[in-house]
Amino acid sequence: MGVTLDDDTRQYLAAFEDVTGVNGRDCIVTGESENRLLIVVENDRIGEAIGPGGRTVSRFEERVGMPVRLVEGADDPETFVANTLAPAAVYNVTISENEDTVAYVEVAQEDRGVAIGSNGRTIDAARRLVDRHFGIDDIQLI
Repeated sequence: MGVTLDDDTRQYLAAFEDVTGVNGRDCIVTGESENRLLIVVENDRIGEAIGPGGRTVSRFEERVGMPVRLVEGADDPETFVANTLAPAAVYNVTISENEDTVAYVEVAQEDRGVAIGSNGRTIDAARRLVDRHFGIDDIQLI
């Protein structure tokens, strides 16, 4: 499924690639009053994007003037759903395709709050990303 990038997204990704040397696949701005940039990074390159001690991603945050959260890309929807909810411990992801396509995610009880995020910010961003990349309509925590 192709992701359409607007001009702002392209500019953020170009700046990200310039600072980190890692290609970003997608990015979205989350939050209403407190903006945060969420960037989907190429598979297996998230460590390189973060950099030693988080210095590389910190330089990028300074450049864009907002906090940044990185999500590791994946070729299969189950892994991608789990990655969007990190650092929550995800045990299992099941995709159900009936009228809507729903990802049912088994999360450690103690990590439910982490998966949901403050005011639902993490799970809302995860829902946006999995819809953009895999056409999944919803994520339900079980």
